[in-house]
Amino acid sequence: MTVPLPPGSTIGILGSGQLGRMLAVAAAQLGYRTHIYAPETGPANDVSPLMTRARYDDAGALAAFARAVDVVTYEFENVAFAPIAALSPIVPVRPPALSLATAQDRVNEKGFVEGLGGRTAPWRAVTSLAELEEAIAAVGWPAILKTSRFGYDGHGQARITAPDQATAAWESIGAAPAILEGFVTFDHEFSIVLARGVDGTIVSYPPPLNVHRDGILATSTIPAPAEVAACWTEAATLAGRVADALGHVGVLTLEFFVTADGPVFNEMAPRVHNSGHWTIEGAVTSQFENHIRAICGLPLGSTDVTGSGVEMENLIGEDAARWPQILAEPEAHLHLYGKHEVRAGRKMGHVTRVRR
Repeated sequence: MTVPLPPGSTIGILGSGQLGRMLAVAAAQLGYRTHIYAPETGPANDVSPLMTRARYDDAGALAAFARAVDVVTYEFENVAFAPIAALSPIVPVRPPALSLATAQDRVNEKGFVEGLGGRTAPWRAVTSLAELEEAIAAVGWPAILKTSRFGYDGHGQARITAPDQATAAWESIGAAPAILEGFVTFDHEFSIVLARGVDGTIVSYPPPLNVHRDGILATSTIPAPAEVAACWTEAATLAGRVADALGHVGVLTLEFFVTADGPVFNEMAPRVHNSGHWTIEGAVTSQFENHIRAICGLPLGSTDVTGSGVEMENLIGEDAARWPQILAEPEAHLHLYGKHEVRAGRKMGHVTRVRR
């Protein structure tokens, strides 16, 4: 039986971005201290009292960090697997390194989910231009070429609408190992955000309707349309199987398309997720608090919605300049991440609106 970490313990967080920031806030509300590990300062450092500034592949610095905390978690999956796996003999790493290794490589991820009975878009692994040309012939076009690792928010991707675009697409992603995915005809996009405890208990949030613009999440809305609700049970069941198979502890997110054949798995993230930000005000227990509860061995909280409906809107780039107008809305909850530089396509904050 796992003994819960008592308040006053220190949670190590790999990553200094906005997800780390919101995890640190949730941890502080439960009486925990946080220690950020990252190669640069970021939004999380504004709310966390401790930091180690070092590279993610610095084994010595990581080991010292691990000895200074009581549990380690991470806010994003673009960190090297081997150094993180090496922390496990020193301190509990939650989610486990297996979740990280599976989610950070799209080829592994697709094969893993298919092995658990998940439905995916047609795909092929690609390691050369010749293989890309063969994949286009097998998968068809239009298709999308994605780097196997380190792509997010539309980065490391190229659309292919004709076979003669193979060379340009391959060069545009830096000739890196990749996956070619055939396009899926879908009506909506949604996500399953769940939390799994050390004891295997799982709680899951209602699936939001997700709308993307330019490859970046724009809004997440609860309740989702009936077409999403019809896919809910099958998608949540698959997400639970994934979590159990990984021995996952913490929040896990799976993204899906709504199709005529049912939910089609798109990708997963072994962490708190942008499409779960609505839960801060829109659910009894936020995804961030449930992640902290899970990794500390505490009972998981209720995922019930607090209103009749919720919408989370991302503030991208100059959208954050609308803060005076947003604050003038009586029921708007504004979250600004404290980033010092505004850039096009950069997530600067979000706003949640809960209908009572």
